[in-house]
Amino acid sequence: MNNIAVFASGSGTNAENLINYFSDIADMNIKLVLTNNTQAGVLKRAARHGVESYVFSREEFYTTDNVKKKLLVSNVDYVILAGFLWLVPEYLIDLFPGRIINIHPALLPKYGGKGMYGMRVHQAVIENKEAESGITIHLVNNEYDKGNTIFQATCPVHADDTPEKLAERIHELEYKHFPVIVESFIREQNSQKQHSL
Repeated sequence: MNNIAVFASGSGTNAENLINYFSDIADMNIKLVLTNNTQAGVLKRAARHGVESYVFSREEFYTTDNVKKKLLVSNVDYVILAGFLWLVPEYLIDLFPGRIINIHPALLPKYGGKGMYGMRVHQAVIENKEAESGITIHLVNNEYDKGNTIFQATCPVHADDTPEKLAERIHELEYKHFPVIVESFIREQNSQKQHSL
């Protein structure tokens, strides 16, 4: 079994989409949802599906090994960031080398980096009169949005777009592609592991 932990900071629509998708996959499982926000909607979504959740503070995340211990006790194999806004600390990158995946609501390397998330990204894309935007699914390293790209999908930016309208099209891409790409990435990793044995 491949156990997956999902980190999210907000409402958790992508996290719930992942939970729903993997509930039908026999050898993969969303084991744990973690958040840095006691009010995050993702907590209710996780509870609704019977997925355990864990809330942590900034201090806990960066200066203790509580989160690390929780992931180890839960036998987590892969970490997925689904709208998680904090920089992942070095100890987690070392614990899951090449096994932490993030989704970003733009076509990296454009519109990435610290502070570029959610509506801020869509606002910037529209202000710069881009013809297209999209999503980037990428590995996580110790810099915001700098890890190797796994997959990108695009959508047009219309002349009359608002950040909210563009966000709707980006969400559609996220819901359609994110779970599928995560599954195929994990299968590829497992296959490479078996070949190297």
